[in-house]
Amino acid sequence: MSAPARPMAERPVMLITGTRKGIGKYLAETYVKRGYIVEGCSRGEASFEAEGYTHTSMDISEEKAVKAWVSGIARRHGRIDCVLNNAAIASMNHVLLTPAATANRMLAVNVTATMLVCRDAAKVMMRRRYGRIVNFTTIVDPIGLAGEAIYAASKAAVVTFTRILAFELGDWGITCNSFGATPIMTDMIKGVPKEKIDAVVNALAIKRLGKPEDCVNVCDFFINPLSDNITAQVVYLGGVS
Repeated sequence: MSAPARPMAERPVMLITGTRKGIGKYLAETYVKRGYIVEGCSRGEASFEAEGYTHTSMDISEEKAVKAWVSGIARRHGRIDCVLNNAAIASMNHVLLTPAATANRMLAVNVTATMLVCRDAAKVMMRRRYGRIVNFTTIVDPIGLAGEAIYAASKAAVVTFTRILAFELGDWGITCNSFGATPIMTDMIKGVPKEKIDAVVNALAIKRLGKPEDCVNVCDFFINPLSDNITAQVVYLGGVS
């Protein structure tokens, strides 16, 4: 039997980016069911409805849009407890075939947008001297998958950004961590050749595709109030050498 929903005033407020589909949607649905107030966003319209979930259609790389989104959440709820920066884009191209526009767009969505959300959400968290930030990276970076140079570089930047952000926000009780999942069959990787996916899986200690539940498990650990001494860390699922 599921636990009864907590009164609205006691429900933690969670921001999740990229919630229209894939891992982001799964995370949003999961945490709403657990009693969180979830504020999600994506470029498209909402793909599900639930009590406690609010969706905003926006370009996460636009500074004014992020400021308006976060300030609106702060006005409605008076707090932000957790941020899960899941939104990302990828494009599998050899570097010699990668246009600058493609590279710049990936960096804008994967790096700049992550910074913007962290920056504005942290300002709200600082008021209560509490917060949990989890930024999503990828195992493609340590594995070194050919054809993913710009995507991997953008996610490596997220790891470095998160580690340093942890030191900048630690005095306000805000933890900042990142994690990279094994390949999960979402729209992001549907176009990746099977041999590429197999190469990634075979390079892992645990040779299987990931599941959305794996992501929730890591997020649960990082956002737990008891994890107040866990910060500036990165966890790669599946075992990466």
